[in-house]
Amino acid sequence: MAEKSLRNPIHAIPDDPEASAYRYIIVAAKRARQLQGGARSFLPTTSKKPTVAAMEEVRRGLVKYFDPTIHTEESPPTETA
Repeated sequence: MAEKSLRNPIHAIPDDPEASAYRYIIVAAKRARQLQGGARSFLPTTSKKPTVAAMEEVRRGLVKYFDPTIHTEESPPTETA
């Protein structure tokens, strides 16, 4: 029975080549803390566990996050006197 739960797509880490498993877990953990603190879920869910809801939200791309290693902004040119 445990083998069947491992194949459940809800618990699968996304196959996005830009996103690492580490980033997925960190974002899902932070979102789970938000849900535990009273934030509303982006999805209607039957699960009472905030961790499961957070993992599904992140897997579907509903949780927005900023990663400075991916989004490098060019700083505006500074004027020199």
